[in-house]
Amino acid sequence: MSRAAGLSRPSRPATEESRSIRLGEQDLDYVLRRSPRRSFALQVDRRGVRVAVPWPATQPEIDRFIRSHHDWLLGKLAARVPAAAMAVEDGALFPLLGETCRLRLAGGVRSARWRLGADGVEELVLPDGGGARKALIRALRARALPWYGERVAEFCFRLGHAVPPVRLSSARTRWGSCSSRSGIRLHWRLIHLPPALIDYVVAHEVAHLAEMNHSPRFWAVVGALYPDWNAARVRLRDAGRALPVIDGADAALLAED
Repeated sequence: MSRAAGLSRPSRPATEESRSIRLGEQDLDYVLRRSPRRSFALQVDRRGVRVAVPWPATQPEIDRFIRSHHDWLLGKLAARVPAAAMAVEDGALFPLLGETCRLRLAGGVRSARWRLGADGVEELVLPDGGGARKALIRALRARALPWYGERVAEFCFRLGHAVPPVRLSSARTRWGSCSSRSGIRLHWRLIHLPPALIDYVVAHEVAHLAEMNHSPRFWAVVGALYPDWNAARVRLRDAGRALPVIDGADAALLAED
């Protein structure tokens, strides 16, 4: 989740660039992300290696940080198994709001519709033919937005704050963001997760409406809105890594505060 903008002095936008470092007998390519964060972070996922650092970090400091995790990093890379994309076919199962949902492809169907299967499992019916993968994504996004809007409204009511615009996000490593100018954005893939975890992300972003930072005051607001936030934050990291790969560009998501 991202830091919010809207302070009296606009924050410097984060940047990303490709870098390389020599580790042992091999060159390691990685993506370097600079932002207002205070600590260094190292991430390995299906896209490769990503290093997040504060703006003032120097290249020698970054190199030392990466080399200090040499064994862990190479072990992670060696153990990494490319995730196969979800088969978008009749009968395929995928998570929806923490429950199992079944995909049905049917002839004569013009648009996506949701229904309850004979066995009590919710089903998403899509037209049979080309473009089923894109149709699945469109259907999930359409399901997600009104759900998120209701939850944002609920937490804004608890906070005593006006409800801002709510939009969907497709960010690679951010579950959500909040801006005093554009409102709240929530990743459409949160729709896979249990409602309690979605509520944590919503509470986090709504709390930014009161505190546009990650200060102790901010976390106090989060705690008032969502008392079990710390445990949810940990669960969210694991849940992000278990999401189905629907699109080839999908990558493991991490809740990043």
